Amino acid sequence: MLSAGLPAFFVTLREGVEAALVVGIVLACLSKAKQSYLNRWVYAGIGAGLVGSALIGIILNVTVTQVRQGLPGLEALIEPVFDCLFGAIAIIMLSWMLVWMTRQASSLKSNIEGTLSAALTDAVGAEWTLFSLICIAVLREGIETVLFIFTSVQQSGAALVGALGGLTGATLIGFALFKWGIRINLRQFFQVMGVLLLLIIGGLVMSFFYHLDEAVYALGNLSPTLGELCISQQSCLLGPLAWDIHGVLPDKGFPGVLLKTLLGYRDRMYAGQLLAYGLFMVVVGGAYFRSLTPPKLRAPESSVS
Repeated sequence: MLSAGLPAFFVTLREGVEAALVVGIVLACLSKAKQSYLNRWVYAGIGAGLVGSALIGIILNVTVTQVRQGLPGLEALIEPVFDCLFGAIAIIMLSWMLVWMTRQASSLKSNIEGTLSAALTDAVGAEWTLFSLICIAVLREGIETVLFIFTSVQQSGAALVGALGGLTGATLIGFALFKWGIRINLRQFFQVMGVLLLLIIGGLVMSFFYHLDEAVYALGNLSPTLGELCISQQSCLLGPLAWDIHGVLPDKGFPGVLLKTLLGYRDRMYAGQLLAYGLFMVVVGGAYFRSLTPPKLRAPESSVS
């Protein structure tokens, strides 16, 4: 389904390019230092990171399946609880990495080169440093992608296809930069992808609160006392509907599905979701756009003698 495939594609493409940059910088440094024989440790780190990401995905899938099979009577509650759990983790990780990587972009190359220069002076520890540096970079991006896919469990097939497409695109960009010498404006690329990612995470925020409301509603069906805590007849936590234009522009049909994918649009929006979306954009969006501007040099403070 397009609404699951496109976000996974954009997320994997951006995160994959970040990992490709780390790999490319490391390989270029090894070539410059005439120690290309260490390249095999870089490739081993890539393989280990990909395998580790796949294993985490398998473990999560098996865990979710076993819980559902073990508690068939609570499926109405388990489904939104898992959606909330994976959604919350994905929101936190993607938001943190979006802001952190943007702040680190200007010093990424110098930091990696400094780490490698120190590692290459140690003949024994150089292999492990290379392996761990690449493995962690690939594994970090892989875990984020796996968690993002698990936020759309019912559409995981389309999300997986989108993720594979993004990974392929990131690989091609890596080859274009470091193998074929093609010039790409990486700053502009990451700025555009960063805005798209920010909007996608905003959509996850709205989905998180929707699933949280579903979980509370399911608890209310199990316990009448909890059911009385619902603040409106339309929802338990989200308040009244801010708008309902399902009949005019449904978010499961074209072009609504594209607006949902790229802008976080929902044809049914509750007041609580709208408030959470706005708060997210102010806090995380503000931090992201501030990180795009290099910090100004502060004027030296005059010392008091």
